[in-house]
Amino acid sequence: MMRAKCFSIVYVAMIFCLPALLSSCNADVAAQGRPARSKPEVSAQTLHRQAVTLTTELAGRTGAQMISEVRPRVSGIILRQSFDEGGLVNAGDVLYELDPMPFEASYRNAEAAVQRAESALPSARARSQRYESLSASSVVSRQDFDEARTQMLQAEADVAAARAALETARIELEYAKVRAPISGRVDASNVTEGALVTEDQASPMTTIRQTDIINVDLVRSSASLLALNKALASQDIKAQEGSVTVELRLEDGSKYGHPGKLQFRNGAVSQTTGMVLMRAVFPNPEGALLPGMYVRALVEDGYVEDGVLIPQRAVSRNGRGEATARFISADGKIEERVLAVERGIGNNWLVTAGVGEGDRVVVEGLQRAAIGEEVQVTAVTVDNETGEFVAVAEAGRPPAGKPAEVSVRLPDAVTR
Repeated sequence: MMRAKCFSIVYVAMIFCLPALLSSCNADVAAQGRPARSKPEVSAQTLHRQAVTLTTELAGRTGAQMISEVRPRVSGIILRQSFDEGGLVNAGDVLYELDPMPFEASYRNAEAAVQRAESALPSARARSQRYESLSASSVVSRQDFDEARTQMLQAEADVAAARAALETARIELEYAKVRAPISGRVDASNVTEGALVTEDQASPMTTIRQTDIINVDLVRSSASLLALNKALASQDIKAQEGSVTVELRLEDGSKYGHPGKLQFRNGAVSQTTGMVLMRAVFPNPEGALLPGMYVRALVEDGYVEDGVLIPQRAVSRNGRGEATARFISADGKIEERVLAVERGIGNNWLVTAGVGEGDRVVVEGLQRAAIGEEVQVTAVTVDNETGEFVAVAEAGRPPAGKPAEVSVRLPDAVTR
């Protein structure tokens, strides 16, 4: 009886414990079959110290290096136009031909006046010479000799005046052909054949612009120049040697292919605008730059030694407003650092503290990994212009001893 009772108790206990035992076995089997969690994948860019060229972006207008408004030097009727509007002309080319008949008549009249004056000169000279010898012998009075000499001098002056009038007539006859004073591209003609033009008239007949070299007039605020001078004096920015290089951005945002040079900067600030006028010159062999175009000029201010550029997409702000970024530690884990960001440069930040040579900053996959978590890293670089990723091999990293030179853009405070 007692044995039967014990058996039934054991039986009931087995019934209640068996599901728990089976469940525990299934959990162990499931745990053994479940794969381990893979490392999150992130993309990181290796940072290097480099010489960073600082530029200031200024608004400007292009202008021809030389402009000539063609006006007639004499009055007359236009007989012929000898150039193609909008074409290229060389200095000395005939642009217009005026009616030469009045000037030819004046030239012939001047020639006759020269001949008349020259014909009277020999007798006046001979008379003066005779009176000089007779005066020495007291045959004629001194007064008669003086009158003869005066007549000779007057005859010589008449010859000189006649020759000068002849030269004037020749010049006016030459002015009947209106020539190009400079080489360049000629505008549309403001007059037509048969029109009457007058000497030194107010409105030009046409305009020639020399565009093989283009001037770009820029303006910069006096406050911006003051800040630059302070930075150069404190050695925060080092000045470039030689002439100042200037690059252009055209109206469509494209980069002009030929760099220019800063030609001069005015020595005074405009009292009305608070701006300083600057001028840069650019070669224009293809004629891509036309006078009057609106452009943006990147003027070199200097450079920063051992600068570090971090892509802007990798930087965020914490609750205190500090700039932070996540990096890959030496053991392959995520860590967060506070950065000292000086200014934004294109798609990058110029950082002065919080980073070191060879640090790897996370630029993609921030949401996949937490701080302190071990990650799988893909090496990339971020294009400075487009912000796109470019995969690179570890061997393709630039050596620390050879910093790359990067041009950056600093908008002027006034034009921003």
